[in-house]
Amino acid sequence: MVRKEFVAEEVVKIMRDTERIRNVAIIAHVHHGKTTLTDSLLARAGIISKSVAGDVLYTNYEAIEKDRRMTIKSADISLSFNYNDKDYIINLIDTPGHVDFGGHVTRSMRAVDGVVLVVDPVEGIMPQTETVLRQALQERAKPVLFVNKTDRLLNELRLTEEQTFERLLKLINDINKMITRFAPEEYKEKWAVSVENGSVCFGSAYKKWAISTKIMQKYKVTFKDIFKLTKEQDEAKLQQVAPIDEATLSMMIEHLPSPSEAQPYRLPRLWHGDLATEDGKAMTTVNPDAKVNMIIFGVANDQHSGEIAIGRVFSGTIKKGTLIYATGIPDQQRVSQVGIYMGPERVPVESISAGNIAAVVGLKNVSIGDTVSENNIEPFEQIKHYSQPVVTKAIDAKDTRDLMKLIEALRELSKEDQTIRVELNQETGEHLVSGMGELHLEIIETKIRDDYKIPITTSEPIVLYRETIENETKNVEGKTQNRHSRFYVDIKPLEPSVVELIESGEIREGKPKGKAHVEVLVKAGMSREEAKGLVDVSNNSMLIDATHGVQYLNEVMELLIKGFEESVRDGPLARERVSGLKVLITDAKIHEDPVHRGPAQVIPAIKHPIYAGMLTSGVSLMEPKQRFTINIPQDYLSEIITFVQGKRGQVLEIQQENEQATIIAKMPVAEVIKGFSNEIRGITSGKAIWYPEYAGYEKLPKELQDKVVREIRKRKGQPPEPPKASDFMD
Repeated sequence: MVRKEFVAEEVVKIMRDTERIRNVAIIAHVHHGKTTLTDSLLARAGIISKSVAGDVLYTNYEAIEKDRRMTIKSADISLSFNYNDKDYIINLIDTPGHVDFGGHVTRSMRAVDGVVLVVDPVEGIMPQTETVLRQALQERAKPVLFVNKTDRLLNELRLTEEQTFERLLKLINDINKMITRFAPEEYKEKWAVSVENGSVCFGSAYKKWAISTKIMQKYKVTFKDIFKLTKEQDEAKLQQVAPIDEATLSMMIEHLPSPSEAQPYRLPRLWHGDLATEDGKAMTTVNPDAKVNMIIFGVANDQHSGEIAIGRVFSGTIKKGTLIYATGIPDQQRVSQVGIYMGPERVPVESISAGNIAAVVGLKNVSIGDTVSENNIEPFEQIKHYSQPVVTKAIDAKDTRDLMKLIEALRELSKEDQTIRVELNQETGEHLVSGMGELHLEIIETKIRDDYKIPITTSEPIVLYRETIENETKNVEGKTQNRHSRFYVDIKPLEPSVVELIESGEIREGKPKGKAHVEVLVKAGMSREEAKGLVDVSNNSMLIDATHGVQYLNEVMELLIKGFEESVRDGPLARERVSGLKVLITDAKIHEDPVHRGPAQVIPAIKHPIYAGMLTSGVSLMEPKQRFTINIPQDYLSEIITFVQGKRGQVLEIQQENEQATIIAKMPVAEVIKGFSNEIRGITSGKAIWYPEYAGYEKLPKELQDKVVREIRKRKGQPPEPPKASDFMD
């Protein structure tokens, strides 16, 4: 095997030649073979032996990943290859396929220019296949297709050659339909994958063979030859006439773009600054001699070096001693070391230039999505996660002496994975950790126990609800406790189209920058006056200044924003987060003396009328739902339909093929959070396979609301009876 330091040296030698760089992510549904495929590329680069490729699963390097044989976090590795007598770099990211770890996929898409979509043709296009491809296309990362486990069609399903061709052709057509649906308008046709042009490979990553038009031409082999050898299970011959590493490498290099090709069309999508400025031109041209501009897409913790910021360098060359700004931090920071990742190891190097992926040491308080730059430029667009945390557990240290260690562990874990949300329950002192699903929380618990060596206790899973309103209430008055200032607000439901813009990331959370948001909101159905008055976005809700000429309002606006954000973080009905709320400050009478309008006066004076207005409008709970794809033998179809309906579920679609059936259903998280796995296995004698995905929030049925509200309030140490609007009006 080749030393990783030697590979790193080879990478550094050619990294300034941006035409020879490929930034690529391997994406797929869970267990479709991403990491197995990655092994073959590592073997070609000399990182691992070819004999163990497919078994070692090198990029699943954490103990918990090895135990479960599942990718849980994205793994970055920079490799050098010689192809057609030219040296190339492939900065490769192996991403997770399980829906609970989709946040890692989202972040990785910001770093890459192309993706290899891996699909198992027996399972076909699964929920996460569509999700990860959509995320890639929205970030303008071009796809190629690797159809893995092709041998299953012949050896397990016993399909004929003709049936196999039909199955594969349909799969390619279905993938292209998704590309047409999600790709940018100008790339819908250009990015379609096809066997003819070589952007599709068929093979078996585990058995280390793959065929494409390129391989067929070079090795004088046909599909018929491959079928014959597959049926004969002659793996040695298959590897000889259809080498997987060569097939995959040629597809990546010839069909995925270099940074110099990709950045001119990706940059306008990811960065909304002025492209005509010095930094705009430098990033468009991937200029290594310009000022450094990069976006952080990962944060890792190293016991020796502290926090490591992992980012895509869009311009300049970052090295030890570079002074940079980071989003939201006013002072410059000095880079103490840079390196490249080789899977589990970080290899220090002298410098990393534009178009590459850098691991940077020495930056404090930098988060995923932050922009790092020498000239303190307009930040890159926020990285928006498509799923929301829907399940919570209370986690506490068994020994109070470990409390500070637990707090630090949770801080590090939530920094590495922004889809984890950590809050302190003020009433109980417990740490509430929210994640995408039960598996996500289980992994967090395991890491705390095994990696951080902290004995912990955990509660049963808790569902996260949201509070919202359907009607509006006008002219609600809020007074400061000293009666010197008054604020008047209108409470309205936020337009659903605007909520969608926030959830998609098109409208950013926080205070708006500039006026670009105005036309976007008007197009979505908001009045121009309201759009122009927007002062803050939080929890899918908006605070709008609809006043005219109110004295001293600007001086207390920060406190009003703080009060608004506290209100929507902790609603009046069940102390759950609020969503879809529009708060308009319509008038105010503010005391001229700043002494009489401090935080203790102003914050409650805006929170109380928001709560009173919401309760007057009628607050209701929304519950999270998941969309399940359930594969079962047809004999169990009626039992599963009854089971789904018994879980307050809705059957959306039923597909039947041969002896198998697929049910697509939407169910409330509250109904499937406990015991779902055991129940469905019991009904089907263990023959069901299911895949959940986030399906948003919907109104909780009215007949359940009172019971659920009381349960939540009791759990949070609140009186079971919810408050009335009059409780907040005096």
